[in-house]
Amino acid sequence: MRIHLLLIAILTFAGAATAAEDQAAAWSDAGQMVVVTTPGWSADHGTLRTYAHTADGWKEIGQPAPVTVGKAGVAWGLGLNAPREDGPVKREGDLRSPAGVFAIGEAFGYAGKADTTMPYRALSATDYCVDVSGSPQYNRIVDARVVGEQAVQGSTEPMRRDIHAHGDQRYREGFVIEHNPQQRAQGGSCIFAHLWKSPADATTGCTAMAPALMQRLLAWLKPQDHPVFVLLPEPAYAKLQAAWRLPALGEGNR
Repeated sequence: MRIHLLLIAILTFAGAATAAEDQAAAWSDAGQMVVVTTPGWSADHGTLRTYAHTADGWKEIGQPAPVTVGKAGVAWGLGLNAPREDGPVKREGDLRSPAGVFAIGEAFGYAGKADTTMPYRALSATDYCVDVSGSPQYNRIVDARVVGEQAVQGSTEPMRRDIHAHGDQRYREGFVIEHNPQQRAQGGSCIFAHLWKSPADATTGCTAMAPALMQRLLAWLKPQDHPVFVLLPEPAYAKLQAAWRLPALGEGNR
């Protein structure tokens, strides 16, 4: 009986390890990684690090920097890794930033062009990110002149916040974090990396940072390197780091 139970345990462990490795294959072509870790699920702040993949593995580029995340902390999102429930799960309007591994989408900003090789969207006054679950445009940045005013009815995410939100500069520079690309109802929407209002202001679900850090990221990111964005609480990162083939965080940078 003991041998039988031991065999079951070994096979279960092996199956879990294989499943984790299979997940890591989803971002195996990533040559750049933006990593954000937070102290825990309920923390509204964290540390951002950047890594480039070399022949010797992941190499840290630049210095760690502070960021802010959701006012209520973080929760498992819908990205490149399989859905998880060993922690809070992201829902629309929960004020949590999605945790997991995500593709990095287009850059955007108020200016006509930016110092980046990433696909760039120069935002207009009629650009909205639709956060109305059930809409065909849910979790998409759309131009009301193209899709029609009715398609953005009820959306609370005008992208030109300087025009629609009393000069707000938070979306002056940023990029899309590809959370919930399948548009799962109530799964959460409009998740970006963008400028912070201040180092003390958390977000409604995005990751916010100083302008100098954003400018460094936009200049560094390369679409041909298939960059990904990772956000995890420190305990989850330590648990998943090896299986997900994530960079080891040096003790001096923790």
